[in-house]
Amino acid sequence: MQRRLALDDSRPIWQAMLVFLVPLMLSNILQSASATLNSIYLGRLLGVHALAAASSFFPIVFFMVAFFIGIASGSTVLIGQAYGARNEERLKAVAGTTLTVALGSGIVIGAASWFFLPPLLHLIGTPLDVFDDALAYARVIFLSLPLLFAYLAYTTFVRGTGDSRTPLLALIVSTVLIVVITPALIRGWLGLPQLGIIAAAVANIVANLLALVYLLVALALEKNPLALDMSIVRHMKLEPKLLGTLVRIGIPTGIQMVMVSLAEVAVISLVNRFGSNATAAYGAVNQIVSYVQFPAISIGMGASIFGAQAIGAKRFDRLRGIARAGIALNWAICGILIALVYVFNDAILTLFITDPSVVATAHELLSITLWGYVIFGTSSVLSGLMRSSGTVLWPTLLSIIAIWGVEVPVAYALAPRLGLRGVWIAYPVAFCAGLLFQTIYYRFVWRRKRLTTLLGDDVPAEPVAT
Repeated sequence: MQRRLALDDSRPIWQAMLVFLVPLMLSNILQSASATLNSIYLGRLLGVHALAAASSFFPIVFFMVAFFIGIASGSTVLIGQAYGARNEERLKAVAGTTLTVALGSGIVIGAASWFFLPPLLHLIGTPLDVFDDALAYARVIFLSLPLLFAYLAYTTFVRGTGDSRTPLLALIVSTVLIVVITPALIRGWLGLPQLGIIAAAVANIVANLLALVYLLVALALEKNPLALDMSIVRHMKLEPKLLGTLVRIGIPTGIQMVMVSLAEVAVISLVNRFGSNATAAYGAVNQIVSYVQFPAISIGMGASIFGAQAIGAKRFDRLRGIARAGIALNWAICGILIALVYVFNDAILTLFITDPSVVATAHELLSITLWGYVIFGTSSVLSGLMRSSGTVLWPTLLSIIAIWGVEVPVAYALAPRLGLRGVWIAYPVAFCAGLLFQTIYYRFVWRRKRLTTLLGDDVPAEPVAT
């Protein structure tokens, strides 16, 4: 392996993490920008009903991809540990097995979606005036899942080695294509068909395909050990032992993602009761919040990757510094972003919503919930670091308790009295509870344990210096 570890002794930990995080956060900003542009196109060119249709099924998409996201997170830990240990064969084996899972699960879910989407959209109470558009949009998205999963898998692999720049460049390709293709397909420019609401979904398929091609070509040109060649293809089989390790690490995270998405289904079902304007406001708030939430998630991901590399290199003494650096960066970066959004949220909202009542609703919801995401980011750093050692069960369980034991009950208890405000109050309440739970486990359980891993002899048990 020619690349240097992302975590080395040549600079302070916070600087190394920042160098890794800047491209990763730019990637998340681009992803958010891409989704926001789609919302702008749908809201401006097709109207609030189109925006509501696209927003109404988002929790279902998240639910269906949650299991794979969990497996991908497991592969990140194994990739980081293998890369830290300079074990190229292990690196390729993890990549090959994960790709097989990605393609297989994408095909199965995508094919089944044709039948289960209508009852699911009815189940979450999708407003009837946007039901047909929501169904058409959702079906195109689900049929593209094999491609999406493969693309997500490869970006996860590359980031696990500490390279956040190459996925950023691939995402730039994807975003530029979306910006150009989506309005062209909505309006039928240059003789293209007018696809209406599904234009955004079709544009995403084209963009993801070309971004994946770019990523694979870039890895091949730099002779990266993760380049898709016969050595990776030979490992594209379900190796029982490795698959078992991926499942043991990934399933708890996948379950957490499922529970998060089910909570969002419960929340959107509650929001839908207030009508399509409320659903559109929900979609608008999610778009803006993503600019803060994704960086917070990125910092937690960075803590996990740096922790995994430290464990693979047997540098257990660096784990405490990774935790401190991650928390400090979270408060600095997310705090600045939250302040900016609070100042400019009206200007941002009016980019893709023209109805003054919807803008006013979304503005109020943002003022209630946005500050809580810096708390969420702190919790992500602690859980990410614990996951880097293979400790996933308790961080996952505590997150689920915060969601289903706090967020959903609070939302349903307050909604009858406070309306939509009650739903959004539940988010910061749950974030604070989650941070409390993670901190207690981190300080009084995880830090006192000896390092254990699911990789057997790859990382011997030694004291965790945290």
